[in-house]
Amino acid sequence: MEMKKLTLLLALLAAALSISCSDAAIRTQLTRADAGRGLTRHQLLRRMARRSKARAARLLSATGSSSPATASAVPGMNQPLDTEYVVSFAIGTPPQPVQATLDTGSDLIWTQCQPCPSCFDQTLPYYDPSLSSTSAVLPCNSSACQQLPISSCGAHSLGTNTCVYTYSYGDKSITNGLLDADTFTFHGDAAVPGLSFGCGLFNNGVYSANTTGTGIAGFGRGALSLPSQLKVDNFSYCFTDITSSTPSPVLLGLPANLYGGATAAVQTTSLIQSSDNPTFYYLSLKSITVGSTRLAVPESAFALANNGSGGTIIDSGTSVSLLPPLVYGQLHDAFVSQVKLPVTSDEPLCFAVSSAAAGKKQEVPKLVLQFEGATLDLPRENYVYEMEQGGQSSMCIAVMSSGGDMSIIGNYQQQNLHVLYDLAGNKLSFVPADCDKV
Repeated sequence: MEMKKLTLLLALLAAALSISCSDAAIRTQLTRADAGRGLTRHQLLRRMARRSKARAARLLSATGSSSPATASAVPGMNQPLDTEYVVSFAIGTPPQPVQATLDTGSDLIWTQCQPCPSCFDQTLPYYDPSLSSTSAVLPCNSSACQQLPISSCGAHSLGTNTCVYTYSYGDKSITNGLLDADTFTFHGDAAVPGLSFGCGLFNNGVYSANTTGTGIAGFGRGALSLPSQLKVDNFSYCFTDITSSTPSPVLLGLPANLYGGATAAVQTTSLIQSSDNPTFYYLSLKSITVGSTRLAVPESAFALANNGSGGTIIDSGTSVSLLPPLVYGQLHDAFVSQVKLPVTSDEPLCFAVSSAAAGKKQEVPKLVLQFEGATLDLPRENYVYEMEQGGQSSMCIAVMSSGGDMSIIGNYQQQNLHVLYDLAGNKLSFVPADCDKV
């Protein structure tokens, strides 16, 4: 008992004395959830579209922007599809590997833990705190416990002052367990002591059959997220080709000359903070242009409302970008009027390609997103995809309706962009990059 108490005190002291990591970048890798599963291109794209719809329902529910009817109508909502990228690191001494879903839409870091009385199956072994010499259960009066939206004091081997957490998501998924602190080890053996995370013992929801990851790594704006706990001034990622199995880099704490070798112009826009939804990374989207047509929607269609609804966020966990129904309708019509091919489906918007033209890139109007101070002039591969099914070739637009009043910039539109979240300067920057060389 005394040894356990000493371990706890040492872990808390290490956390209190840990220095900022902003002077040395921590680098690790992201792997797409579907990588290595032998899926066809059509299957990969279909699963991405379904995940985007499920993700939208979760985020819209969290902001009060979606009705129950909207959420229940989402294809794949009750399936374990809400995983895009998993980030690899290790917890404990000696290190135990975990693979957590990278989520810029939540804060808590958590992984499934032994003895795991109610856990979903995973490929890696469950994290076992009893095997780590630096593991410590945090008390209820710890600062990390105070940051939880829901917590309580529970009995444990250390007494009745143990922090018990409950963390829920908009799709009704829940993780429940003990709040721990331990050493995290990242790619390149960078070790950081005393990081707080949820040791999940009861985990239920849409991830209940997900064998890719072991939990979630929150990259949001709250105090419990990984960037916040590492005290870094910034983080970035660079998503490789969406159907590629090549890992994508993620860096936390970056050198000042990050974009020093960039050949294209760096675009920078402000990050907007919301008191109603403080976790999300909101952007000021002003307009959307399809070829020669600027969508005839007011800026208010993209803006964050005073009640915390609406707005435009950039999100790592959403595949294809999602727009409010009225905006999507105009984007749909603008493409239909300028693409001289038969329409085969309205969402996603797909066009039939003749057998004579199959395998050739069809002409498609440019898609440009105008933010405050920045322009995202998307290359063709960031919003168009071709596929063949049943002998029919199609060209599709990788944008869909969100089903609510929120706009979400997904990772399909972010591929081969080095995206930098400047937390200290409250800005977001992006520049084209060869992501497998970042």
